[in-house]
Amino acid sequence: MAETSHKAGFVSIVGKPNVGKSTLMNALVGEKLSIITSKAQTTRHRIMGILNGDDFQVVYSDTPGIIKPQYALHESMMSFVRTSLEDADVILFVTDIYEKHDEDDVIKRLQHAEVPILLLINKIDQTTEEELHEKVAYWEEKMQPTEILPISALHGFGLEHLFARLLHYLPAHPPYFPKDELTDKPERFFVSEMIREKIFLNYKKEIPYSCEVVVEEFKEEEDIIRIRAEISVERRSQKGIVIGNKGEALKRVGTQARIDMEAFFQKKIFLDLYVRVNENWRTDQKLLRRFGYSE
Repeated sequence: MAETSHKAGFVSIVGKPNVGKSTLMNALVGEKLSIITSKAQTTRHRIMGILNGDDFQVVYSDTPGIIKPQYALHESMMSFVRTSLEDADVILFVTDIYEKHDEDDVIKRLQHAEVPILLLINKIDQTTEEELHEKVAYWEEKMQPTEILPISALHGFGLEHLFARLLHYLPAHPPYFPKDELTDKPERFFVSEMIREKIFLNYKKEIPYSCEVVVEEFKEEEDIIRIRAEISVERRSQKGIVIGNKGEALKRVGTQARIDMEAFFQKKIFLDLYVRVNENWRTDQKLLRRFGYSE
């Protein structure tokens, strides 16, 4: 096959928190790479998912929801968004049918983009045809994107058409990654994300946002993987909540995460979790670097 007949490029998925970006990337890649919860700001990193075919390679980037930064952590999260926009060949701007005309900070970031922008109106399974027409008209006037496509990432509606339009806009280019690669992230990253997802699902209010997970040990043996991971919290009172009465809460997180890991790695997992207080880690540049929030 001639290299010129092969298409490859970077596709950045951006938008406000909770519009369905991670659900969309997982659906497009066909694997669960990004964690998904009903809480906003679940995604903290730029996560690449690579979809390969005989004559194409699409490198998707799931990015944190665009917010006005309040912590150094938020600044780092927004730097991941900025980088993904800088190297994008196509941008997928995800909004949804609940959008309340507060997307100006996203639009501002896209104003100088010199690549095609496909605006996706997500969650259309939860609206009427009339409301959808109103949204399309609003976005045509507000932003004039390259195309507007209605989708339901959760139910897979419109994704085949979206993929066809993506391939149309991707440049002719040889693959950027080996064809058997699925992501740019190491195994330890997905372990920490699986634990973090269970923290989001099991604790309320500020706790999930105050937690970070670092994999201290990852030892793969023939029939088992032994993992030791540290959950950082910002205050001593949070440590007690994460551990729970007689350690029950932490045990529940560990059990749920281990089940996901065994499905992901197709191997038995031994998971050892412990909790440490790292005061105000969200504003501590040294700790943020240790936790991987720098490019």
